[in-house]
Amino acid sequence: MIDPCFNPNDKMLTVDEALHFLLERATPIVDKEQVDLFSARGRVLAEDVHSTINVPPADNTAMDGYALRAADVAKGTGLTVSQRIPAGTVGKRLNAGEAARIFTGAPIPEGADAVVMQEQCVQEGDSLTVNAEVCVGDHIRRAGEDIQAGAKILPAGTRLRPQDVGLIASVGIPKIAVWRKPRVAIFSTGDELVAPGEAVGPGQIYNSNRFILTGLLQTLDCEIIDLGSIPDSLAATVNALQEASKNADLIMTTGGVSVGEEDYVKAALDQLGSVDMWRVAMKPGKPVAFGKVANSAFLGLPGNPVSAFATFCLFARPFILRMMGIEDVMPRRMQVMADFDWPKEGPRREFVRAQLHTDEGVVKATLYPSQSSGVLTSTVWAHGLVEIPEHATVKRGDSITWLDFFELLS
Repeated sequence: MIDPCFNPNDKMLTVDEALHFLLERATPIVDKEQVDLFSARGRVLAEDVHSTINVPPADNTAMDGYALRAADVAKGTGLTVSQRIPAGTVGKRLNAGEAARIFTGAPIPEGADAVVMQEQCVQEGDSLTVNAEVCVGDHIRRAGEDIQAGAKILPAGTRLRPQDVGLIASVGIPKIAVWRKPRVAIFSTGDELVAPGEAVGPGQIYNSNRFILTGLLQTLDCEIIDLGSIPDSLAATVNALQEASKNADLIMTTGGVSVGEEDYVKAALDQLGSVDMWRVAMKPGKPVAFGKVANSAFLGLPGNPVSAFATFCLFARPFILRMMGIEDVMPRRMQVMADFDWPKEGPRREFVRAQLHTDEGVVKATLYPSQSSGVLTSTVWAHGLVEIPEHATVKRGDSITWLDFFELLS
């Protein structure tokens, strides 16, 4: 927990302080909309979802077999197969001494109180012999056993996965209330940036950050307002921020938030709104800025591709998830074994790109050879990030904290 009276511009924040600071300032979207289930995956529920039916709606069989009375089997007499009940049909009442051929999911006929699996029975014509002990209730799924009518099946704030959407469909609900998608405006700064497909001149590079940022925002199902790349000038930066603030809940940039003479984003923010945070003690990615432009929040990420990627995963993603109405926004961490040495301690927390492999049943992490913030290939090679605390060293065989890209990119 950070001191609520501190000024974040007076110091470099730790990663934990920066996260706490950002999440306290993430304003949840309050606009609701109705969507059908085909459009629901990835959206966030704005209201609790309650079932209007029992699931299953009636007692049904858990397997293929024969529905019968347990007492008839206990008598040791043969049974007569009087009917056949496929799934989707309803059988007739079962009388004493009768059995019904029944298939998985079909309703239990009135009069039956058990099901015997087909492998334990022999049918010859209409005669049935049961070669097993049978108890009342065997292999019967009771009405409402999974879900009872009126029960809350999903709470508001749930980010819907395919299985969540399937659960809603299983109770017959065709549309649900969700929060509006976040509107995120993005642009890159730098005269050196060139779009893929264009000729690269002396001192120029292709703009990878635009595509990294777009792809990362797409994983969160955001509505993206792409302003492209803008020139390195204060006037152009001011104009871009003003344009972005007209419709965006959040403005995100890459580059321009350091203290160099050609870094204009911070200066433009000072002119238009506020800069409330701009340095985090982490590597890669020290310059991470947060502020306001009119009614839009602002997040400025570093210009180096790996730094932009890492800071989005660690800061922008939880910030946007909180805006979407989700309470639990932090990625799950796990412990793995280091298959490397990290002998030099540093003052900043480091997030290093690594792969996982299994050695005799032990999950181990191996580092990419170069941890430079400009080596984008490291993010493609890696399975996730190893978190190395401030002033810490790592020896091969140590337990270390792992953040998987499955958590960070979904």
